[in-house]
Amino acid sequence: MRGKFITLEGIDGAGKSTHHAWLVEYLRQQGREVVATREPGGTELGEKLRGLLLSEPMHLETEALLMFAARREHLDKLIHPALAAGQWVVSDRFTDASYAYQGGGRGLAKEKILALERWVQTGFQPDLTLVFDLPPEIACERLAKTGNAPDRFEQETREFFDRVRKAYLRRAGAEPDRIKVVDSRQSISDIRVLLEKYIAIL
Repeated sequence: MRGKFITLEGIDGAGKSTHHAWLVEYLRQQGREVVATREPGGTELGEKLRGLLLSEPMHLETEALLMFAARREHLDKLIHPALAAGQWVVSDRFTDASYAYQGGGRGLAKEKILALERWVQTGFQPDLTLVFDLPPEIACERLAKTGNAPDRFEQETREFFDRVRKAYLRRAGAEPDRIKVVDSRQSISDIRVLLEKYIAIL
């Protein structure tokens, strides 16, 4: 039986990584064989591209092309084989991030992202996408408290993240069956109850 593909999305600082780790462990406790991964990254080549994407200044279209190049490798080397083997794959970001960051945040035409998506994914989509939603001002405060050096995306303005957030919410509104919005202002325990509910209907 084919496994399930779950993706976690949201602006930087919305708590996505924290819930990613918990969700992977929760699924394993339910008896699932789970592969945890992330984008950009997930493969040896993908991680090298991640290093460039998070640190090097580049043209917007170069950024989008590199994101989808890493995604093509991710699908071929990890996601498709794992799903075919009956494993569940939980990814920290996937294609919705391209629409939100390169599209909403940076202003790349949706048609260009859609063309890349059709070429690279040939119709493939996650079974469930969880968008962790948080106002940018709160997300920025949370990021500042981590003490970590911000990457190229985390250094962007609040206006940028406001556009990214709105792009995520527009996508959720257009695909409510696949994309579920989680209010990250809730307590962690309340969020986990909600995640368990969404997983139960897969």
